[in-house]
Order: sequence, then structure tokens, then C-alpha cells
Amino acid sequence: MKEFFKIIVPIVTYPVLMGTCLLLHYLILDLDFSLQIATYIPVAVGLTVITLMELKFPHRQEWLAKRGDVLNDLSYMFLVQVLLVKILSFFFSITLLKMLRSSGYTFDRLWPDTWPVYTQAVLMVLSADFLRYWLHRLSHKWMLLWRLHAVHHSPHKLYWINVGRFHPIEKGLQFLFDSLPFIVLGVSGKVLALYFVFYAINGFFQHCNIELKLGPLNYIVSGPELHRWHHSVVLGESNKNYGNNLIIWDLVFGTWYLPKTKMVRELGLKNRKYPLDFLSQLKTPFKKGMDQG
Repeated sequence: MKEFFKIIVPIVTYPVLMGTCLLLHYLILDLDFSLQIATYIPVAVGLTVITLMELKFPHRQEWLAKRGDVLNDLSYMFLVQVLLVKILSFFFSITLLKMLRSSGYTFDRLWPDTWPVYTQAVLMVLSADFLRYWLHRLSHKWMLLWRLHAVHHSPHKLYWINVGRFHPIEKGLQFLFDSLPFIVLGVSGKVLALYFVFYAINGFFQHCNIELKLGPLNYIVSGPELHRWHHSVVLGESNKNYGNNLIIWDLVFGTWYLPKTKMVRELGLKNRKYPLDFLSQLKTPFKKGMDQG
């Protein structure tokens, strides 16, 4: 029985948990609970399961998060991923959108809002990922962007909570690519919420330290097996798999990478003296020579 679980758990975990969280989102909405509750409860459930599985089925024992790591990553999660995004959402959705509409500009007719919610969400994932793919790829090519993005590549191990480790300026740029266009287009709250549930759960999986085997899904979603290579210290390996939620655009543009005969070794930057604490990393992009990738 133990051997059976070792084989089956890595295969079924992603599709079962993702499917459960999306179904839970639908059921909570169907019971007439608020959109906020229907969004955050499935994310909390997914997060809890992934956290427990990291402890029970770690991909690498040495990647288990230490207390200092968690404190820094929590700073990023709450201050950058939550607070900053709330501020940006408020400013753009309330202030900028009102300014555009009062000036006579309207783009909401461009979005197919008569489509089923799930179909709209698929379109949003495909569109947002296309934009994020190119922002991400350019962040590995253009030095000014790389200095910001190096913060995300600085950890020497991957676990779910460091998915949120982004410099605030880079997070602002990401918002301009994967959120603002859809706010301006008038995408409904239901579509945005469904997108967020998928975005959050997949993001936690992408960075998780769990032994998983996604099989054919590695040609659809950007999961942990692919993303670990993207965090390799070897440039030829890390300049691959740019997909945010999906890996489809990597397949289209020739950057998909998942070798079968070897495993990723070291993660992070070549500069092993790159600071890892939250406050230092806010300043590091503005210091020359610290961002060797």
C-alpha cells in the first residue's frame, strides 16, 4: 500500500486538487455566497493541502523552508502580492477607469462577455499568459528588467511560499500586463475571480517542494517539474519555461524545456552573495554587479 501511494500521489495530486478547488469555487457561488468567499476559501483549501504535502512528500528534503526564509517570503506575500496589488487595483479600477469613461473612451465592447464564464476565463488565461510570457522573457534579456527579476531568482530552493518573491516595481509591471488590460476591457468579477483561483493554486504548485509527476499536463500548464529548470543556476537551463500559468507559449516560441535524463542541480543566481532578506532585496536592483544570473 505504501508503494502504491508513492506511485499514485505524485500523478493525481495536481489534477485532483486543482479540479477540487475550481469545483469548490463554483459550488460556493451556487450557494449564493459572496464572490470574495467563493474565491478565497478554495485558495485557502489548496494552500493548506499543498503546505501539508510539502512536509509529507518533499521533492527534496534540503528544500524545506526555514524560519528565516518563511519570514522574508511572508513579507513579500502580504506587502507585495496582497497590499500592493490591492492599491494598484483600487487606483486603476476606480480612478483610471473613471477618467477614461468620463473622457468618452470605452473598451468594454471588445470583450466577449456573452460567452460562458469558464470560456471567458480560458480566454483570459491564454491572453494574460501571452503578455506575461513576453514580459518574463524580456526580463531575462534586458538588464534593467533583469535587475528587478533577479530578486525572484535569488532563492537557493523552491517551496510554495516563495512564489510571491517579486520586487514591488516588477510586480507593478506584471499588473500592467496581466490585470490592467482586463480591467479596462470590463471583464466581469466572476471571470476575474475564477482566473484568480486557477492563478493562485497553479502558482503554489509551480514553486512547491512536492514530488509530483504531471505527465501530459507538462504540455499545458507551467508546473513544478518545468519551473524548477527555470530557476536553475545554469543560464542555458534557466532561460527556458517562461510560462506563468500555461506552458503553451513556450511550446509555440521554442522555449519549452524538460530533459528526461537529468535533474536540476543548483538553483538561484551565480552570485551566491546576493542578499536574501526582504529589506536588502528592495535596494539590491539599484546596485551594480549584484544580479549575476
